[in-house]
Parts: sequence; C-alpha cells; structure tokens
Amino acid sequence: MTEETPGFEEKPDVPSGGTPNDAEPQAASPSPEEAAAPAGDATAQTAGLVAQLDQVRTALNERTLDLQRLQAEYQNYRRRVERDRIAVKEIAIANLLTELLPVLDDIGRARDHGELVGGFKSVAESLETVAAKMGLQQFGKEGEPFDPTIHEALMHSYAPDVTETMCVAILQPGYRFGERTIRPARVAVAEPQPGAQTVKADDTTEAGDDKESGGPDEG
Repeated sequence: MTEETPGFEEKPDVPSGGTPNDAEPQAASPSPEEAAAPAGDATAQTAGLVAQLDQVRTALNERTLDLQRLQAEYQNYRRRVERDRIAVKEIAIANLLTELLPVLDDIGRARDHGELVGGFKSVAESLETVAAKMGLQQFGKEGEPFDPTIHEALMHSYAPDVTETMCVAILQPGYRFGERTIRPARVAVAEPQPGAQTVKADDTTEAGDDKESGGPDEG
C-alpha cells in the first residue's frame, strides 16, 4: 500500500524541454468585434457627457437671464419707491407751507404798517427763515409783465404809458415751492389805453410822409 505524503499534490506531467505554463491551455485571442466594443462605449459616453454639458449650459443661460430680469425689476422698483417717497414728501411740505401763508401775510402787513417790533419781530423773522429753508419762495413785483399762469388779476385799469398788460400793484404776493405754484400773486393790472396803438402808428406814418416831402410847406 502506497503512502501519500501529506501537504503535497500531484502535478501533471510536463513534457521534456517545456515550461509549466505550456501545460495550461492558452486563452483565446479577442475577436475584432470584442476589441472595438470598448472604443464604441467610450464614444457613446463622451456623446452623453456633451449632451449633459449642453443641457447645463442652457439651464445656466436661462437662470442668468432670469437673474438679469429680476435685477432690472428690482432697480425699477427702487426708482419708483424713491420717486414716490420724494413726491409724498414734497406734497406734505407744500401742504404745510400752504397752511402758513395766512400767517406770513399777517407778518407782511404788520411790516408794512411798522408794527413788526420787539419780540414779535424776532419770531416773525424766524418763521420766515424756516419757511425759506423748507423751499418757500415769494414772487410778484410791480412793473413786471402780467402772466396768467402765476398772476391773478383782481383789479384792472388802462394806462397810456404802458405797451402791454403790466402788474402795477401787488395786492398779495405769490408763493412757490420748487416748481409748484402754491398761490398765484394777486395783482392790479393796467392795459394800454384803447386806441393808443392806432394813434401812435398814425403819428409815425405822418412823420414819415413829412420827411419824404421835405417837411411842411412854409406860408
């Protein structure tokens, strides 16, 4: 009976002059189709990545346009809010100054009558200074042309020495705040005497005729 040595396995016989690897069967060479398969998979994978990149770029452009539109809307909103804030502020100041006009009229009348003295004078001048700082401007002077957009004619007369409708007296000064007219100047106006323009034109024509004829005939 043959005894087997433990721990050792029998190996196949190796032909003389060969190597142990020759005893193992050689793997079959890959076919051309199998060799081309990895290249095709890489191309398909690249095409997929390019498609995904195009989608990401498209989404990025859309989000960029959305952000630009949002920024433009926000800027427009800020401008509208600022414009409305300024308009509300101007209206509030104009309303306040309108309420102060009767007081300023009383101060003006007191000054014209020489009654603006003492502590009342100091208070009155302080009030006028504050109103001026807030933007209140007084207008209306004697001798300026009548403008119906800023003047209100309360009295009317004719004068031979005017060539156009003029303000000959300021009955109540006008006030403006910025570009807003709070109260028109109430004035007395004078217009040229009816027929004065015609008489003046006739006199000019006769003077010209006399000059051309060498003057009036001497008796």
